[in-house]
Amino acid sequence: MTLKKYLILMSLCTLFCWLAFVLVINYIDPTEANFLGFLFFYFSLFLACLGTMSVLGFAIRMKIFRDEIVYKQVSAAFRQAIMFSILVVGSLFLQSKSLLTWWNILLFILALTVLEFFFISYKRK
Repeated sequence: MTLKKYLILMSLCTLFCWLAFVLVINYIDPTEANFLGFLFFYFSLFLACLGTMSVLGFAIRMKIFRDEIVYKQVSAAFRQAIMFSILVVGSLFLQSKSLLTWWNILLFILALTVLEFFFISYKRK
């Protein structure tokens, strides 16, 4: 898949996910929603954030790291977008359970940072 096709497909899927998120917000009542309603909310938000951060992260990485190989930039941007989306959705979930405190966020960020450092340092032989 070429870079242009990847960006077009990722942008269209991201737009679709944001549309799904808006539909979930408009049509699902949180006071009457069951587990499935909340699952749709968190999953559509996760995918929308993932796509948005992946495309934006790739664009920023292209401006900063012009000499790197493109597929490495795409994979790094996608990996970091996954972690950022987990942080956003996880924080919202913790807030919904009244468990979001500054030390929980700090531990969450620390765990994701350690995971990112692991992926950066991991090299295949």
